[in-house]
Amino acid sequence: MADCMHVDQIRAVTPRSETCEECRASGQTPVARRMCLVCGNVGCCDSTPGRHASKHFEATGHPVMASIEPGQDWKWCYVDKSYV
Repeated sequence: MADCMHVDQIRAVTPRSETCEECRASGQTPVARRMCLVCGNVGCCDSTPGRHASKHFEATGHPVMASIEPGQDWKWCYVDKSYV
């Protein structure tokens, strides 16, 4: 596992919503929720057609997200392509 060079951007955030709002607006069901650790945006994982968590990273450059699914405790850095 590579070292993440972006942990300094992680903030103490709370989820902006309970689900992926982009999925909700388009009538899709998110497969798994991911929260941006810079701003608290909630998006769906890449197994969902919308890929909204990845699209949030692409639009904002916010590098680190975490799963907010029950029983999951991990973080991912999109830039370094590694777990944090």
